[in-house]
Amino acid sequence: MDGINKNLEKLSETLKSEKLVEMPEWAKFVKTGVSRERNPLNDDWWYIKSASILRKVYLKGPIGPERLSNDYGSRKNRGSMTDKFFPGSTKVIRVVLQQLEKSQLVEQSKTKKKGRIMTENGLKLIAKAGLEKVK
Repeated sequence: MDGINKNLEKLSETLKSEKLVEMPEWAKFVKTGVSRERNPLNDDWWYIKSASILRKVYLKGPIGPERLSNDYGSRKNRGSMTDKFFPGSTKVIRVVLQQLEKSQLVEQSKTKKKGRIMTENGLKLIAKAGLEKVK
């Protein structure tokens, strides 16, 4: 898990050990976006992605899969044509958000602005991992 934030690593380990999210069978074979050439090499990528999405919901809150897919997108190498931006996989993001909602870490916003927001359990988990809000 080199190259990721230590607190994010701690949060992903917590999500995995407490079984708050689980990697589906199909996740072994899927790419995380159209712009990617291969599936993730790290076996724990689902838990790292879940921790990252939980952190983004905490920071940017109410946020939905469409906006998150733009955050996780990247440029695609199209050979001799110029590179073009493609969003990340909304299926992966949507399933992670549904699992986090089932674990009662996030919930759907009841205000005019739609998206997912943190619950009290989610805020406690974020505080336990040591992730602080960056302004």
